[in-house]
Amino acid sequence: MKTITSVFVAAGALVTSACAGDKDHGISKQDVLDAQKAWGDGIVAIGKVYSDKGDYSARAAEHIRTLYAYGKSEVLFKPTLASDDQFRETFDEALSYFVKGSISEDTGFAIRPWSSVRFGEQQIITDSDSAVAMGNYFFTPVGETDETKVEYTFGYMKDKDGNLRINVHHSSLPYAK
Repeated sequence: MKTITSVFVAAGALVTSACAGDKDHGISKQDVLDAQKAWGDGIVAIGKVYSDKGDYSARAAEHIRTLYAYGKSEVLFKPTLASDDQFRETFDEALSYFVKGSISEDTGFAIRPWSSVRFGEQQIITDSDSAVAMGNYFFTPVGETDETKVEYTFGYMKDKDGNLRINVHHSSLPYAK
């Protein structure tokens, strides 16, 4: 039987509840929090390289290669600002979304640029070989103070080398009445 741990993170407080015993997890909630930090830092870094007139496409490709499961597993990726070509099944389609490329609606989400990405309140479920996190994350554009709130669900898996990889990424703007 798999052990499932639910974690709710809000305003700096971490509350955990466990089911089916205290068995060690292959993926811990800290692994997920570390992966989220790496993802947010990577988005900021891509924009910085773009602003500095560096090779931002190479930085974005590294971000995707390091954090996503393309080439190791199927990846379900529904970007925040995609409406015509809503789902990005390949590495190249993901790269297009982040830095503006082969898909005409893409404007380069990661080259906006952003000064920070912050994960807010969320729930995290982990087990021995996968994890899912759902909540809000907040993007602050360079030179601004107002954050853009986005809803997300990320799924994670471990690759054969034990690295945590994103295999599900669904992101959308909150419903507006």
